[in-house]
Amino acid sequence: MPGKDVQEQSASGLEGSLTDHMTRIQRELGASDDLIFKKFQCMQVWPAVTIYIDGMVDSQLHNAILQSLMLKQEFEHDLSAEDDRVEYVQQYTLIAAHSGTFNTYKELYDRLLSGHAILLLDHEEKGLWIDVAELKERSVGEPQSHTVVRGPMEGFTENLRTNTALIRRRIRDPRLWMESRQIGKVTHTSVAFMYIKGIADEGIIEELRKRLDRINIDGILESGYIEEEIQDELRTPFPTVYNTERPDTIAAGLLEGRIAIVVEGTPFVLLIPALFVQFFQSADDYYQRADIGTLVRLLRYLSFFIALLAPALYIAISTFHLEMLPTNLIISIAAQREGVPFPAFIEALLMEITYEILREAGVRIPRTIGQAVSIVGTLVIGQAAVAAGVVSAAMVIVVSITAISSYVIPENGLSITVRMLRFCMMFLAASFGLLGIWIGLMTMVFHLTTLRSFGVSYMSPFGPYVAPDIKDSIFRMPWKRMKTRPVYNATTDKLTHRNARRQQVGWFSGRRKS
Repeated sequence: MPGKDVQEQSASGLEGSLTDHMTRIQRELGASDDLIFKKFQCMQVWPAVTIYIDGMVDSQLHNAILQSLMLKQEFEHDLSAEDDRVEYVQQYTLIAAHSGTFNTYKELYDRLLSGHAILLLDHEEKGLWIDVAELKERSVGEPQSHTVVRGPMEGFTENLRTNTALIRRRIRDPRLWMESRQIGKVTHTSVAFMYIKGIADEGIIEELRKRLDRINIDGILESGYIEEEIQDELRTPFPTVYNTERPDTIAAGLLEGRIAIVVEGTPFVLLIPALFVQFFQSADDYYQRADIGTLVRLLRYLSFFIALLAPALYIAISTFHLEMLPTNLIISIAAQREGVPFPAFIEALLMEITYEILREAGVRIPRTIGQAVSIVGTLVIGQAAVAAGVVSAAMVIVVSITAISSYVIPENGLSITVRMLRFCMMFLAASFGLLGIWIGLMTMVFHLTTLRSFGVSYMSPFGPYVAPDIKDSIFRMPWKRMKTRPVYNATTDKLTHRNARRQQVGWFSGRRKS
């Protein structure tokens, strides 16, 4: 196979003259227009060439380094034929801060296509890479998908080093370790994962290493590729890997013993393991008083059930259980539905599908006209549908409340899950009434209890019940009550340092630890 031949050739060592190297590189890279070669005399003694990709290097820095290499220099010692000229240039001549050597074409192409400049000397079996990369990137700004009410107004960007630096700015501890991989046979995307040594579970870290090393794919273009490759269970609508573009959320997760996965080219950083309750939490909860954070969190749980069950409850009650409603409300609903030609299930299905179309159109449509289209979709179409007798006014109200409630859920992945399960609940309600809704809820709960995120129970701390972790699940307890890290984290560093110091002086003696 031609592709296999190229890979085998790329793995071979550097041999031959500069002309041989240049001819081979031009051939294997297709003689691309942005491939630049500059031949010169290194230290006015040795024939050499620098190679780089135009647009990926800092041209001023490259030219400054090139000028330093072209200057005549007095040798520190006499070089014999056996001496390593590449090592000499790197140690005594090169002014670049970051550089290194390589001895295969595969390493040459990896460095060249990463934005480094390549230095080759005539008839040398090693080459030198020089870090002069200047990749255009978006500046750090406010996160777009996670609105900030109170807290840092900065989010991740598409540059991996910028993202890791944003995390290190918040956790200035030598125990914050980082490991890197290049994943993707074609793209060679840089992927790094960060954790706090001694706090993160070593078993989860080792499992993550194995799952990343098992990935066999042509390219990684976004962190969603990694998320799907490393998750425990594919046959589930629920997200088992958390993602965010807020550095403070990632820093908080690392302090709890979780692991952050940063992918080059995307502002969304992954966090594992992920629990069901984590998708109802927001960084804003911890920047306000505990009572306010608890109230907002309870509102999110209520909105979750409204978004999941509101249309199904309307269908079940209006079809099977009208006796549950007050007489005046029954008369009002019957009057509204008198001219509607469809049963409640078809009516709700039409409205929900229409709303999903409008929502998807709002995402794809240009921003300049997006607001006008949303107003037309929600007001004009809804009012016209009621006036035409296609749907009842009560159904429009139910669908509107359902749509608004779905936006209260902080994490978009769980919001999409609710949108999918809503249709299942509507079908069960139209078939069996409230009994169908109960069957659907029980099936969902049983399914949730079987899920794992890197071996951790997805429904923890509810199933199995873990009393110490309840303090930050449905309720957000005051910081004085936040004495321990999550129980699922198998580490000896269970207490925060603040509370550990208090324990040493006996402040908590005789008190029950939560």
